[in-house]
Amino acid sequence: MLNQIQGLHHVTSMARDAQDNNSFFTRTLGLRRVKTTVNFDAPDVYHLYYGDERGTPGSVMTYFPFPNITRGRPGTGEVGETVFSVPQGALGFWKKRLVAQGVSGLSQSESFGQKRLAFHGPDGDGLALVEDPQDARAPYLGSDVPADVAIRGFHSASMRLRDGGATEELLRFMGYEPAENSGTIKRFAIKGNGADFIDVETLPGAAPARLGAGSVHHIAFAVENRAKQLEVRKALADTGFQVTPVIDRDYFWAIYFRTPGGVLFEVATNEPGFDRDEDMAHLGEALQLPKQHAHLRPYLEQSLQPLES
Repeated sequence: MLNQIQGLHHVTSMARDAQDNNSFFTRTLGLRRVKTTVNFDAPDVYHLYYGDERGTPGSVMTYFPFPNITRGRPGTGEVGETVFSVPQGALGFWKKRLVAQGVSGLSQSESFGQKRLAFHGPDGDGLALVEDPQDARAPYLGSDVPADVAIRGFHSASMRLRDGGATEELLRFMGYEPAENSGTIKRFAIKGNGADFIDVETLPGAAPARLGAGSVHHIAFAVENRAKQLEVRKALADTGFQVTPVIDRDYFWAIYFRTPGGVLFEVATNEPGFDRDEDMAHLGEALQLPKQHAHLRPYLEQSLQPLES
């Protein structure tokens, strides 16, 4: 069993409109845009990162906004819901705020002994807030959301699978322990960075998901550094997984592999961080380009959709 994984690092999803996406995560949810860059493989598309003050691993939601992309179809073989942690008693504030801003799909419930508020992002994204009194992480204080109710970071992510057995075995191998069951959902936990839970929902009769706007593209798990990442890569490869070489993503190094249930996993380093090319006080304000795409700056600054702060 691995001991290098520290919980979630980031979750990357797809969107249709960059400004709508930016407005939702910065204005509605009160997160900080910590990086404005482009997709490494499609540089005419933004890669937008939202999180806490520093973009701490375990707090960062990222998006590829592809103009004119069709909406995804929810189903099995995907991360169906991304869940953020808020303080005890915060859901009343959030329900009023989300209703006032016309957010759709609101639904209150209780799961695993915690109160939760589910809702949709701009493209039907499956999102939720969970009250977690044990979460001591500091929130981003640069929005109009009061500190005592602000988002702390990720709480969990929920995968929908036709058969969860092999993926559950993989999670155990990665250091997660079975925690609780709630109906068809099994929770796995790790003592990590605060973003410590993965829920596996088994839906044997459900149709497979179709990737599109509102879909999670991949989910990333955190390791401290490149040495720990290489240990994880070797262990996964030795177990039979087809793992990519280490890829430099400027703000972290990444490896990827496809899980038995169809979900794309990434293992990302906590180093070097989002301040490697920007001062901490101005994260996300200017367009940053990977060196291989630096020559495209004049074109990209004209063609990419302008983003309001």
